[in-house]
Amino acid sequence: MKIESATAKIQNIFLLLGGIFVTNAVVAELIGSKIFSFETLLGLPPAQISVIEGFQIDFNLSAGVVIWPMVFIISDIINEYFGKTGVKKISYATVGFILYTFLVLFVATNLPPAKFWLEANSTDSQGNLLNINYAYTTVFSMGLSMIVASITAFLVGQLVDAYVFHWLRTKTKNNKKWLRATGSTVVSQLIDSFVVLMVAFYWLGNWSFSQVLAVGMVQYAYKMTVAICMTPFIYLGHYGIALYLGKETAKQLAMKAMKE
Repeated sequence: MKIESATAKIQNIFLLLGGIFVTNAVVAELIGSKIFSFETLLGLPPAQISVIEGFQIDFNLSAGVVIWPMVFIISDIINEYFGKTGVKKISYATVGFILYTFLVLFVATNLPPAKFWLEANSTDSQGNLLNINYAYTTVFSMGLSMIVASITAFLVGQLVDAYVFHWLRTKTKNNKKWLRATGSTVVSQLIDSFVVLMVAFYWLGNWSFSQVLAVGMVQYAYKMTVAICMTPFIYLGHYGIALYLGKETAKQLAMKAMKE
C-alpha cells in the first residue's frame, strides 16, 4: 500500500482549498445577476428602513452574496497554512478564471440560436410565450462596468484580507484564530461590499452616493453576519487539516506561512 508523503498531502490540501475558492468565486459571479428579497425569504414584509434621508432600503441582495463569505473563509485558511503568497497566487489565478468565464459567456451568448431550439422552448411550463434565447442572453450577459467592478472589488478585497490577516496574526503571536479570521473579514468585506457598487453604479453608472451607501450597508451587514456565524467552520477546517497532515506537520506549515 502506497503511503502519501507529507509534501503530497500539503499539495492536496492546497488544491482542495484552491478548488473550493475558485469554484465559489466563479459561481458567485454567474449567479450574482439575480436579486432576491431576504424579507420574502423569511416571510416578512419589506423593511423600508430609512437609513439615509430621502432613501429607504429593503433587504434585497444579490444571489452571489449567498456563497461569497465562503470565499473569504477559505482565503483565511489558505493564509493560515500558505501565507500571503498562497493567497496572492490563488487570487490572481481566480481573476484569470473569472475573465475566462466572462469571455466564454460572451461567445456563447452571441452564437446564433438553432431554430428547433427556439421552437421547442417557445413557451414556459404555464404556456406563456418565452424567448429562450433572449432569456439565456439576459441571464448570462454582464455589462463591462459590472465585470470591471466585480473583479476590482474581488482582487482588492482579497489582498487587503491577506495583509490584515497576517498583521493580526503577528500581533496575536499566532493565537486567537477567530480574531484574525473575523478581523480580516471585517475589513475586506467592507471594501468588497462598497467597491463593486462604487465602480459599477456610481462611477460608471447613475446611482447617487446615498444609494451606494444604503445598499452597501445592507450587503455588508449580511456578509458580516454570515461570516461570523461560519467562524466555527474555520476551526473545523483547521481540525480536518491537522487530522490529515498530522498535528506536527500542520503546525510547521502554519509557522512557515506566518514568516512569509
